[in-house]
Amino acid sequence: MARRRKGRPVSGILVLDKPAGKSSNGAMVVCRAIYNASKAGHTGALDPLATGVLPICFGEATKFSQFLLDADKGYLSTFVFGERRSTGDAEGEVVDEGDASALTAADVEGAMQGLRGRISQVPPMYSALKRDGKPLYQLARQGIEVERKARDVEISRFELLDFRPGRRAEADVLVHCSKGTYIRSLAEDLGATLETGAYVGQLRRSAAGPFALDQAYSIDAIQALRDRQAFAELDELLLPVDAGLEHLSLCELGETAAHYLSQGQPVQVPSAPLKGPVRLQGPDGVFLGIGDILDDGRVAPKRLISAAS
Repeated sequence: MARRRKGRPVSGILVLDKPAGKSSNGAMVVCRAIYNASKAGHTGALDPLATGVLPICFGEATKFSQFLLDADKGYLSTFVFGERRSTGDAEGEVVDEGDASALTAADVEGAMQGLRGRISQVPPMYSALKRDGKPLYQLARQGIEVERKARDVEISRFELLDFRPGRRAEADVLVHCSKGTYIRSLAEDLGATLETGAYVGQLRRSAAGPFALDQAYSIDAIQALRDRQAFAELDELLLPVDAGLEHLSLCELGETAAHYLSQGQPVQVPSAPLKGPVRLQGPDGVFLGIGDILDDGRVAPKRLISAAS
């Protein structure tokens, strides 16, 4: 017999404004405790240095977190020129010093042009990518550097917001990018192009898929509600389980089709989308889960929410 999970069976998505100095997993654990939720997960790690949008999935929403992991992201960051750091950000040790006094905003703008669109990027050693089962950052901390395969990412926006000249010149930038993009690598590549070196001084995620900072709540804000035992108000902060899936085509099911699909059977749906994945909606407008379109046009269940949720 399966052991019953402790906590409330709450489901939904909290858009958290992650604080600096806390890991994404650590922030998720805190949120789960505040909500006294039986199940929780986050949707893509932010470095401890970084702040900003971190969707936290509770209950049934954890079944669909992969779709948020795959979503595009937005960032606001400050790049510091004239120095390189071991980690590519402000938390690392200085490995090379220079002088960026001659650098201008026009120089930065010019170099940024070559880093827009589809680019090839080498992941940093200080990352959670694994080699032989070990995260690269563990190897990096042992002074071991291994070859990393470059991969393509999409930088849809890379804009200079402000520039402050000096020996350690600073540039505030806005980045919109595909999943798997490392802003630290982007800073280092920009610094290499300019021959000054560069690292990320500050990093704030402004968007993750459809979620933005104006929807985000701080840990202090939700903790204040928990201190008052205001669980109803906490739950009102949660977005629906399917809030991150609105980019998927909608497939509306009648009562009979919904019944058979809930039993794991593919069903024929008139006017169904031609390809999947699709967002499944029952006759009462209730979200049922995610389906796939088979070669014969039938809709097959892929990931369904629990009938008890």
